[in-house]
Amino acid sequence: MTGSTSGADGAGTGTVVIDGAYIATVGGAEYAAGHIVAENGRITRVGSGAAPDIPGALRVDGRGCVATPGLVNTHNHLYQWATQGLFADGTLFEWLVGSYEIWHRLDAEVVSGTTTAGTAWLALSGCTTASDHHYIYPAGRGDIAAAEVEAARRVGIRLDLARGSMDRGHSQGGLPPDSVVETLQGALEGTAAAIDAHHDPSPGSMTRVAVAPCSPFSVSSELMRGAAELARAKGVRLHTHLAETLDEEEKCAAEFGCTPVEYAEKLGWLGEDVWFAHAVHLSDAAIARIAETGTGVAHCPTSNARLGAGICRTTELLAAGAPVGLGVDGPASSELTPLAGEMHQALLMARARKGPQALSARQALHMATLGGARVLGRQDELGSLEEGKLADIALWRIDGFGYDVIDDPVVALTFGPVPPLERLLVGGRTVVERGELRTVSHGEAAEAGRAAHRRLTQEVSR
Repeated sequence: MTGSTSGADGAGTGTVVIDGAYIATVGGAEYAAGHIVAENGRITRVGSGAAPDIPGALRVDGRGCVATPGLVNTHNHLYQWATQGLFADGTLFEWLVGSYEIWHRLDAEVVSGTTTAGTAWLALSGCTTASDHHYIYPAGRGDIAAAEVEAARRVGIRLDLARGSMDRGHSQGGLPPDSVVETLQGALEGTAAAIDAHHDPSPGSMTRVAVAPCSPFSVSSELMRGAAELARAKGVRLHTHLAETLDEEEKCAAEFGCTPVEYAEKLGWLGEDVWFAHAVHLSDAAIARIAETGTGVAHCPTSNARLGAGICRTTELLAAGAPVGLGVDGPASSELTPLAGEMHQALLMARARKGPQALSARQALHMATLGGARVLGRQDELGSLEEGKLADIALWRIDGFGYDVIDDPVVALTFGPVPPLERLLVGGRTVVERGELRTVSHGEAAEAGRAAHRRLTQEVSR
């Protein structure tokens, strides 16, 4: 029977063999009927033809499937799992103002639940690495960063915790209420503490931390500069929202006398260690500067469309050589969006702007894998199926009704609905098998999300 397994449990320290699948390596050749061997969490062999017989290995029958690298999510807000479906017709600024009235009551218990539900949902859509931009840290509400890290570890995907911050509340001309912002010193100290406690720079790390002040309209220039200095002193990456809406562009022009990208450069925020979420409203000059400096972009097509923000110029960014990955953004602005589905959305958005050759199926897959790994600075160990890289592998079933009449497996994966996920490996460990979680249960993840929703909304209604 296809999809059957035998041998050891493949829990990261053993050997896993995938045999008979179409192999889309992303980094090189494709194999119509190939195999992958992973040992002790890393890929040791990729090629065409039958797999070698390795006694004691976990063998996965890949016939009828396409194997890809595990998908890399470059931008998310997992805490928003608890507030999906609200302010459905608002602009970004209207949606934010309404949402902050709920989000300011976040605590560690809520974040644990939303992270459990959110990372489980991502895993079920083929995601093996997720960057989460968490920027709300109300005082006295527990160790939010620790709660998030622990929950992600239980689900079993890699977490890039972009420790956010805000220091411009209403009283200082910012969007968020004063109750959710930190002082300049508090934000920098809190971020440094998160790095010291949770950042693991070692090869194969399950947890990385980035420095991620929220956005130009909620963060002072002093915090932006201080964050850049902190990140570079600690040897970690920098992340923020930028150029998401025309409102932001107008606000930057009025307040700083320049465009968002020009403002970022003045603050030391362009470079190979920086990536921006959205980057929708970019001039040709801004695209050239982003590409010249190696600055990354997290493209979030569903969220941008949901909020009416616009369409990122991915065709031009890719042509210029900029690193571009995909992100689902927060569930409150991209309800129940699967990361694999963002490949399809990115295709549609690019082609709506620039025609049918604006983005190919393989370019979309590249953005979701190796492009995202480059954005997060992990392209040497993630994002492609190559010897020596981490065994983060997604196996998609494409022999079912409808998919079986599409001859190109990568087109089958990206042009239509997301195919069933046969298996997801993170470092050789099975996290999803035949569409079912094998770490936490579906029921546990769902109840964690429901409990977080109840706790947050009931708190608000009191």
